[in-house]
Amino acid sequence: MAARLQPEHDLSPTELNALEERLHAENRRVTNRDDDRQLAFVIRNEAGDAIGVAAGYSWAGTSELTLMWIDEAHRGLGYARQLLDAFVAEAASRGVRKIWVSTHDFQAPSLYEKAGFERMAELADWPEGHSNVILCKTIAGTA
Repeated sequence: MAARLQPEHDLSPTELNALEERLHAENRRVTNRDDDRQLAFVIRNEAGDAIGVAAGYSWAGTSELTLMWIDEAHRGLGYARQLLDAFVAEAASRGVRKIWVSTHDFQAPSLYEKAGFERMAELADWPEGHSNVILCKTIAGTA
């Protein structure tokens, strides 16, 4: 049977996760590093609902923060910085040396810069009229 290309814009989370795991397995094989782990912190209100999250992963001495969100009603209370600090501390405890994050100019680049992240790139017109900012924090090694 010949392979065929077809649009499937609504892949199920299960199938997408299975395909992503195949990519990760290949990455582990090629790099001989199998220390990849999820890394996430959540802030919940009294009812147990998530009102903030910092989530990503660590792998091979690096980490990426892929999701940072605070519910609009709870912004300005310091939750984002608490989540970011917890994420950085956990990454450091795992031996991570560099933490990467991508954010838009209308989101929170100043939050990351105040926490010691440095701008590495700014991609204009992503989305149109704005920019995507890539930042990195280097964690000093212990002697």
